[in-house]
Amino acid sequence: MHDPGRLTGSLTGRCRTRDNGRLPDRHCTPGAIDPAVTQGDIKTTICLSGYTETVRAPESQTESFKFGQAYPAYGIATGTEGELDHLVPLELGGANDAANLWPETGPIPNPKDSVENALNRAVCDGQISLARAQSAIARNWETAESRIGLSAPAPSPEPTKPVLARPCTASVSSRSPADYTTVYIYIRTAAGASVTTVAHYKTTNNQKTATASDSGQATVAYHISGATPGYTVTVDITTSAGLHTAACSTSFTPTQ
Repeated sequence: MHDPGRLTGSLTGRCRTRDNGRLPDRHCTPGAIDPAVTQGDIKTTICLSGYTETVRAPESQTESFKFGQAYPAYGIATGTEGELDHLVPLELGGANDAANLWPETGPIPNPKDSVENALNRAVCDGQISLARAQSAIARNWETAESRIGLSAPAPSPEPTKPVLARPCTASVSSRSPADYTTVYIYIRTAAGASVTTVAHYKTTNNQKTATASDSGQATVAYHISGATPGYTVTVDITTSAGLHTAACSTSFTPTQ
């Protein structure tokens, strides 16, 4: 499915993760690739710095799909920490189709990110073919590297890629959380960026920090305890990556 910059398809049914949430349901999320990304054009697509930002679906679509379709289909409660992940990542020519998206729960960044980066380097360095990398990660990302026989990284460091500026966007797991519940702030920004959030309550401010994953995502949790009902809490976010900084905000209004 060639779907740059937009999310396509839908996810329904009774889906179940495997390996304690680390692997998706094979029927619900078999993986999907973008036919426009081929072995012959990898130098101008997946091996080009910043490529994934040109094809990634907007957060408004991914967040709606995550909480409206993916979480319910997989039986995951809203507020559970995790990210909407591409089984075949964009950096390996994955599609933005529902067949390639699943809610990967657990801490962010997750271990799959390093596997995606290793396979991308191997394809771009000519160690393995694009099709072989796609097949291996779609089958089981936990065994993908060993399955295709990737050797340990060379001792000499890889040249540092320039950090691309990326706007900061934020959303909240619940706009009207009840007292004594947890609200999750979901942030998208540059990969590896430092993230600082400040929640402005009626009588105090609460600052927290995080680091964005390789896919540019960060999640910050705020536990609501005795907040003033009906008072809108604004959460200001500042992100920093190299010489680039960005700011965004979101808000929630606690209820009794």
